[in-house]
Amino acid sequence: MTSRIVVIPTRRAHSNHEEVARSIGVDIIAGRYAKGMRLPGDAELIAMFGVSRPVLREAVKTLVAKGLLSTKARVGTIVRERGAWNMFDADVLAWHLDAGIDRRFLGDLAEIRLAVEPRAARLAAARRSEADIVALKCSMELMRQEAPDSIGFADADLALHIAVANASGNLFMRSIGHVIEAALRASFLLSAPSEEQDRETVLLWHQRIVDAIADRDADMAARAMIEVIHNGMHRHERSAGLQVAENVAAKPDWKDEP
Repeated sequence: MTSRIVVIPTRRAHSNHEEVARSIGVDIIAGRYAKGMRLPGDAELIAMFGVSRPVLREAVKTLVAKGLLSTKARVGTIVRERGAWNMFDADVLAWHLDAGIDRRFLGDLAEIRLAVEPRAARLAAARRSEADIVALKCSMELMRQEAPDSIGFADADLALHIAVANASGNLFMRSIGHVIEAALRASFLLSAPSEEQDRETVLLWHQRIVDAIADRDADMAARAMIEVIHNGMHRHERSAGLQVAENVAAKPDWKDEP
């Protein structure tokens, strides 16, 4: 499934070479430059972006370092396959949001979350401090106060998951949480529980995460985290299905020519 579900613009670049790298990176991720395709020559890109050759070369170096491009003598600059991209790079994640998140991106994100977050919750139950519990309860209270389809709700949800990663005491889990923060926030916005029953389910299972960590119940903390991630996946699927249905309904009712 390659159709984009939604585009979530991120911050703009601060320098010329960063902006050129962002523009080319978004085009690669969106499929405008396909795998194995050679980028236009330097002269064409310089004219396209209105930058100097050193700026363009710096942008290309950035994209090579992030795994999106490779350079070969007498061949040129080639777009690499998706599997070579550094998906834990903050810019690459941000460019996905600019290009438009698709169902594959959301599925991959959910899978890495299932591989990491339940373990983080289990460790948090064993290692949490009183300060960690305060942070978790604060995030939970904010979720209850915010409208379920608001940015505030998504931010509070994100803060809770980051608090779990911090409470785990594992530096790698903390780093992963912060690196994929923008993607998680976008995911939470897309899976916002617009129906009251969905909202209550989301709050219930997040509260169970908090309670289990506070009670040092590692098994329950992991189970509740898995349930939270699966619930979010189901809401993504429902929202994607609704969008497809709306797009079909919006199409004209073409009839066969006589």
